Amino acid sequence: MFKKIAIMSHTPANNWYEGTAMSNDISLLRQAFVSQRQFYDDQNFPRGFSRSGHFTLLEASILEQHGVVLKSLYNKTVEPQNEHQQQFVNAVSGIIEPSNPIERAWVKYLKLTTCKTKFHTLFGRSKISGPTPISQDYYSEADNL
Repeated sequence: MFKKIAIMSHTPANNWYEGTAMSNDISLLRQAFVSQRQFYDDQNFPRGFSRSGHFTLLEASILEQHGVVLKSLYNKTVEPQNEHQQQFVNAVSGIIEPSNPIERAWVKYLKLTTCKTKFHTLFGRSKISGPTPISQDYYSEADNL
């Protein structure tokens, strides 16, 4: 009656991101970007990252716990302290593709905060001067009766 479902855990041994020299294990990455303060962006996300609807729970957690360090590395106010931080700087600079959850979360944050979104409206910018007069041809012969 019930089916068993096999769940494969994500470990460095079965990492689906081949081509990166470093491990993408999230616990190792979190240790490389330790911050004492939480990161908030009340201007763009006043209800928080997790309640915005744009980020997964993991991405929201990454931004809240490591965003201060990520922002300082992005703004170049702090020099990279390890190879994970150097790879992050290269990824957000566009030198390499983002290859781990921290890099992808920050790139997603940047896209949402720096790119202007297009606003579409049903109404154009041109103003209508007034109602258009209806020509006599509009009325039919039945209207005159």
